[in-house]
Amino acid sequence: MGYNALLKRMGEVNDLLCAESMLSWDARTMMPPGGADTRAMQLATLKVFARNHLVADESRRLLDAAEAETANLAADSVERTMCAHVREAIDYHLRIPAELVHRRAEVGSKGQHVWAKARAENDYAAFAPVLEETLALNREMAECIGYEEHPYDALMYRFEPGETIASLQPLFAALREGLLPLVKAIGEKEAPRVDFLQRPFPVEKQLAFALNMARKVGYDTDRGRLDLTVHPFEISFTRNDVRITTRVNDDWMPKSLFGTLHEAGHGMYEQYCDPAYTRTPLATDLVGLYAVGGVSFGAHESQSRLFENQVGRSREFWELNYGELHDAFPEQLAGIDAETFWRAINRVAPGFIRVESDELTYDFHIMLRVDIEAALIDGSLGVADLPEAWNAKVKEYLGLDVPSNRLGVLQDVHWSSGQVGTFCNYTIGNVMAGQLFAEAKKDIGVRDGLASADYRPLREWMTEHVHRHGRRYTREQLLERATGRGLEPGPYVEHLTAKYTAIYGL
Repeated sequence: MGYNALLKRMGEVNDLLCAESMLSWDARTMMPPGGADTRAMQLATLKVFARNHLVADESRRLLDAAEAETANLAADSVERTMCAHVREAIDYHLRIPAELVHRRAEVGSKGQHVWAKARAENDYAAFAPVLEETLALNREMAECIGYEEHPYDALMYRFEPGETIASLQPLFAALREGLLPLVKAIGEKEAPRVDFLQRPFPVEKQLAFALNMARKVGYDTDRGRLDLTVHPFEISFTRNDVRITTRVNDDWMPKSLFGTLHEAGHGMYEQYCDPAYTRTPLATDLVGLYAVGGVSFGAHESQSRLFENQVGRSREFWELNYGELHDAFPEQLAGIDAETFWRAINRVAPGFIRVESDELTYDFHIMLRVDIEAALIDGSLGVADLPEAWNAKVKEYLGLDVPSNRLGVLQDVHWSSGQVGTFCNYTIGNVMAGQLFAEAKKDIGVRDGLASADYRPLREWMTEHVHRHGRRYTREQLLERATGRGLEPGPYVEHLTAKYTAIYGL
């Protein structure tokens, strides 16, 4: 009785979070700008209600009873794992005042609209006050959460449990060692042509083709939909309603295509979670209070990067699917074959925008953001000095001179929504994707499927080893169960080395 009663109550928490997610989806896709202030209050109210319902005396009483009821089960049983997740979440949120949760949610919702306008108008000064407030709230959060070495470690805990500034350094160093020689060697080679990607591609046809490719790799549109937004995202209201968004540029077709494949990867993680986990702690991030199921944001990102890059940017994918693209855009792609297209979408060209960067230089965007976020949180970098520091880091990591704040410090949505500490997840996701994809391809069914444009075996392999488990296992446990080892960058570096050696004749 205690365990089932606890699940019922946690289902109510999930319902509140899904209602918040619905309002958030609407705010970022369809809501008129005038609704921003009241929507911020609505989102904050729901966030606090969910948090208060989680930590209430009744929840703690039910948890005590559930733990007693399941004490004789195996330590790694679903039941005891459920209880452990709830205990961790309650202990976490009791350290953080409800008033702080409310302020963070309200500022985050308002901030997204301030940011969108500031970005469009290249007006950093308009966004700076919101950023000041966001950072102050996150510093307060870090002190409540607690940390041993750096306040940024506390903020990363919500997104990538166990990761710290110190633990990231060997990973980043290994990537720099493996990738910088490739970047240097490629810089001395002739770049593939991309002029044909810059022709006008009708928006409606772009969206139709992108959604068709998302369906092909496994995204279920009976339980999902695709919409337009400023910054692409995926959002889940349980596994049976998982929505994705993209953005479109009518003279740069890859933006919508790969943005959609990326979000489809996120969406499949949610859609193929074990149905038994619906509305439970294994499909809800109770610590971060998000209605999402992945064990960490890095694990979630592994699926988006895997289907976007390991699959969607592969030579094999376009040898098999280019005909459909050519049929959709016969004028724009006249005289362009699959090989030319594949080389174009993989051209290495260090750029200003993270979400549009090539696969090889992407992680340098992450490294510079982690450096900057950590400095903002510990106070060694001030908001007034941020654009200059940003531009200097871009020069250091990518060799570029940033021409505007819109292309620089204003490009990402994360700070506007209050998220600080999440950027490392993208590189961890890249590394996990390389590791998981290399393992999946050892399965003959997966290999045969990839060779015949049948992506069901790959999706089923990922469901068996990743998606269905939701939040049951830690990131390292998930990797060890799937690949026999914890996180390691070797397969990812090998993937990039092989791909770009082939493209550039290194």
